[in-house]
Amino acid sequence: MVSKTQNPAQALHHRSLEASAVRRRRSSAGFAIIDLLFVCGIISILSGIALPRLMMARGAAEAASAMGSLRVIGSGEVAFAITCANGFYAPSLTKLAQPPPGTNDGFLKGDLGSADLALKSGYQFQVSATPYALAPATCNAIAGGQTGLAYKAAADPLEPNNTRFFSANAGNVIWEDTASLWAGMPEAGDSPTGHPIKF
Repeated sequence: MVSKTQNPAQALHHRSLEASAVRRRRSSAGFAIIDLLFVCGIISILSGIALPRLMMARGAAEAASAMGSLRVIGSGEVAFAITCANGFYAPSLTKLAQPPPGTNDGFLKGDLGSADLALKSGYQFQVSATPYALAPATCNAIAGGQTGLAYKAAADPLEPNNTRFFSANAGNVIWEDTASLWAGMPEAGDSPTGHPIKF
């Protein structure tokens, strides 16, 4: 039996090749901490760019929904006045949503008619009509003297950073301002503050 011996230079060269192969295998098997930090940095930068635009898009969508809901309330009030209340308007959202006897549907459907102070899509909605003493009873069982000659409705944002407030009245024009229009909004005619939304 002949033993094969290597000289020390060859053995050292062979060991260094094995060590570099092991190092290569280890480094290709996982991420280094610097790689993870780099990826986290890129994600942070992209989030910083995208988040403000996302919040703007969300605010615009909520405002569009609020204007649509005010149009629905206005249409419901007109239908109520023409078909059920002899030309008078409902004093609240729940009264507008109250169905006439023999039917299941009121003049306002969904979550808008669930409470007098309704919450929907980031906005708070309310309706008011000054009671007119000579108003007759309505087809949906609202007693005489409770409905009004006109009405006002408002949509105020729930988010403190949202500065788009909306209101409407019997004139069927939606008004916008940077503060709530509810207190000063007349039941008919132009709002003393804000500007009308043009479509």
